[in-house]
Amino acid sequence: MDRYSRQILFEGIGAEGQVRLRAARVLVVGCGALGSAQVEALARAGVGRLRVADRDFVEESNLQRQTMFSERDARERLPKAIACARRVAEINSDVTVEAEVLDVHQGNVERLIADCDLVLDGTDNFATRYLINDACVKHRVNWIYGAAVGSYGVMMAVRPHISPCLRCVFEETPPAASAPTCDTAGVVMPIISVVAAVQVSEALKLLTGHDELLHGSLMQFDVWQNEWRRIKLAAPAPDCPTCAHGRYDTLDAEAGDFAAVLCGRNAVQIAPRAVVAVNLPALAERLRAAGEVKVNDYLLRLRAGAYELTIFKDARAIIRGTDDVQTARTLYARYVGN
Repeated sequence: MDRYSRQILFEGIGAEGQVRLRAARVLVVGCGALGSAQVEALARAGVGRLRVADRDFVEESNLQRQTMFSERDARERLPKAIACARRVAEINSDVTVEAEVLDVHQGNVERLIADCDLVLDGTDNFATRYLINDACVKHRVNWIYGAAVGSYGVMMAVRPHISPCLRCVFEETPPAASAPTCDTAGVVMPIISVVAAVQVSEALKLLTGHDELLHGSLMQFDVWQNEWRRIKLAAPAPDCPTCAHGRYDTLDAEAGDFAAVLCGRNAVQIAPRAVVAVNLPALAERLRAAGEVKVNDYLLRLRAGAYELTIFKDARAIIRGTDDVQTARTLYARYVGN
């Protein structure tokens, strides 16, 4: 216990809390900016078992804010989950890391959370967050939502059937292309540090049995505008389809986006489940910094490196330059968002 002596001295954790942390298993979904900060903090705190799930690989542009990764990881294009596991082995060899290199979807999310005490959100899209929410509410697993883009971030802890779930607070998934992403609006590292720090603080309270000290709010931060807001949350919504009615729509085999490899074209089509009208000129303005953009009344074309994305007014997209569905989903989430 010498390793954790300063943490044990902290009254909120103590020796008993440290033992609880050692026995805990936490799932981190997504190990980009938020996720890698969460993994590092949990590993240094002595959480015994970490399961890290991510579909992406390390790129040079990640290094500005994704603290677990090195230039070597980017050169080798290591899967982020593998790079996280290697880094944790250097930080704290007592922590066991299960690296899951996959796209979290309705077919595997329940397996991933099955034996976990807590789930942390390090994702970059609402589709996956609603999936986590449905699975965690169904299986009564606590989870902590978090998001950051530009200089703005938000987080809240979800305790199924005790506090509001994500669907209680955000009734509908934001339409595709309706909100900025890190690849269109950028992001500064301080907001990542703030959101991840509050997420991990709430995680430590839950894992050590101090549920009464949770802030019970939707927290909003803007480190550039110097704005910090706390919106107090009440009980779960009485008409919430997830909490109140036990409907877990995203876990349905037919839920989620539709992805199809276009034979012989080195391309994948992604079609979101909810058809929406995308404002193509507005999306074009957001994407101009990401690559060459051409837009007309019917579609938008973005050339970003080796890939070309053709985005239609109904939020459907064809991603050329790959026949890998996982890569196409990553690019869709990066540039279109959902």
